[in-house]
Amino acid sequence: MNRASLKDVESFWNTRPCNIRHSSKELGTRGYFDEVEQRKYFVEPHIPKFAEFERWKGKKVLEIGCGIGTDAINFARAGAIYTGIDLSEASIEVAQRRFDVYGFQGRLIRSNAEEIPNLLKGETFDLIYSFGVIHHTPHPKLVIQGVQTLMNSESELRFMVYSKYSWKSLMILLRLDQPEAQYGCPIANAYSPAQIHSLAKPLHITNLYKDHIFPYQIQDYKAFHYKIVPWFRWIPRSLFRAFERTFGWHTMVVSRKF
Repeated sequence: MNRASLKDVESFWNTRPCNIRHSSKELGTRGYFDEVEQRKYFVEPHIPKFAEFERWKGKKVLEIGCGIGTDAINFARAGAIYTGIDLSEASIEVAQRRFDVYGFQGRLIRSNAEEIPNLLKGETFDLIYSFGVIHHTPHPKLVIQGVQTLMNSESELRFMVYSKYSWKSLMILLRLDQPEAQYGCPIANAYSPAQIHSLAKPLHITNLYKDHIFPYQIQDYKAFHYKIVPWFRWIPRSLFRAFERTFGWHTMVVSRKF
């Protein structure tokens, strides 16, 4: 049983904001943010397809776990009325710098997602979005229950959690990999489809699918070289995509109120 606390989670992400090393340029510069975004969506091209940034123009969007703001700036760029929360003060500071650099407006709040109902009481959002965050909190069910108080009959909750039955899970089981790029992540839960349905209750899941297998050699990737590992190198792209849809590490979930 994982007994890590919320403080453990906060400390981990404060010292290692997600994707903070995705650029070799000076932190906080436009060049830095451009490179972080390019690299993130090159490696994870399924994110923009899942977020559908352009769809939310003029709509109210709440992101749970905005990190250093890569998806955040794309919601704002597309014209969304954006609010982002994150437990990590370090991440919020970088995300705010990103908004300042690009000249977009957004509300960024340092807070615990498990306390959302009190934090945003009386507000509703057209989209509540969370990519790769809910599985890192000690009480994920509290997050899902909380966001439901911010939804109306037209709202969507879109979130990604790690897949229990995946290539990555097998590699972790064999001690050949770890959940996060940085060692020591205190909480990183993975879910089966049945567990996701239980987590999302009483919301109605309208779409659930898997994607993303990281195919690059880690040391080369850290040096900004994209060299595919030998066992994936000669697989046709169409076959690799089929493998991702079956054994992908990311489970994407779209849900609404009944």
